[in-house]
Amino acid sequence: MVRAMNVTSRYPALSDLRTHARRRIPKFVWEYLDSGTGVEATKARNRMALARIGLTPSVLHGEFDPDLSTTFLDHRFPLPVGIAPVGMSGLIWPDAERLLAQAADRLGLPYTLSTVATVAPEDIRDVLGAQAWFQMYPPRDEDIRTDMLRRAREAGFSTLVLTVDVPVASRRERQTRSGLTNPPKLTPRLMAQVAMRPAWAMAMAGKGMPRMRMLDAYTDGAANKNLPTNAHVGYLLRTSPDWDYVAWLRDAWEGPFVVKGVQRPNDAKRLEGMGVDAIWVSNHAGRQFDAGPATIEVLPAIRAATGLPIIFDSGVEGGLDILRALASGADFVMMGRAWHYAVAALGAKGPDHLAHILAEDLKANMGQLGARDLRSLGAPFQLS
Repeated sequence: MVRAMNVTSRYPALSDLRTHARRRIPKFVWEYLDSGTGVEATKARNRMALARIGLTPSVLHGEFDPDLSTTFLDHRFPLPVGIAPVGMSGLIWPDAERLLAQAADRLGLPYTLSTVATVAPEDIRDVLGAQAWFQMYPPRDEDIRTDMLRRAREAGFSTLVLTVDVPVASRRERQTRSGLTNPPKLTPRLMAQVAMRPAWAMAMAGKGMPRMRMLDAYTDGAANKNLPTNAHVGYLLRTSPDWDYVAWLRDAWEGPFVVKGVQRPNDAKRLEGMGVDAIWVSNHAGRQFDAGPATIEVLPAIRAATGLPIIFDSGVEGGLDILRALASGADFVMMGRAWHYAVAALGAKGPDHLAHILAEDLKANMGQLGARDLRSLGAPFQLS
């Protein structure tokens, strides 16, 4: 109990986990996790736009314990938030994918594994919960595509997420300046950074530098091809998907199918007509394009354009932001960086502590709003 209280008092907010994570991982890893692209205007815009969303307090509701649960894609979740995919999670902290999958099962939340994770789907099948989602970067080759779907399905992934907002590699200049390459190579410069972070170095010892294990079966040594330093071997397999690609996946996948990276109402409406089960409104947290709108700015119009369930991400930093997104039209919220800050800061205990932070923040703010459940938040407004 004393230990739990110490963790809560030392890390009462996500910002505390972020600060501690930065102290524990090498600079090149931090720059990979925390950076956007360009001058990071979109990353900043996500944050500023969320901060401008107001919710009006309501009084005289007496004592109540808010219900934080929600139903999404026919499943009841104890919190309206899940774990978004982050490529190369195992670079951020060793075994991060396994730790996060285990935590998601324990917490009853969805966990999304990236195509470019440092584990393959079958590597973590033993720890997957009922809500394991697989995020696909679209392979060009139909045979590879079919095999990836088979492997995900046989490993126990129930929901497919197609990411459509990465038609080409983004520049991510901070990441490049740090010296990180794909695949990662421990140059003398990077070794010096590792030496300054002994906890990360000890945790990584014996594992070697991580690689994208799902792609091993398809690359045939292609990692030696001449790729930009900020791109990875997955780009040799990838295509920029079109509407026919979405239709092919909808037919090929038996189960919920989500399209991630939607920012225009017309796209959402067309996807609804194609039988997609949910829309994921996202700008890749500012990592792909630096002149786009904040996701919270486009969310209301997308909500008006479609009756599909909507997932929201980008810029979310706590329970209040989750409420802002839900009040603005989202049905569910995903966070990516946040869970990785938690794992890098506290290891296996990090995700549970972050879930506690989010739950307590939700309760405190719902109490101010007089909201007994997530359907009673009231209408949002723009703060000046």
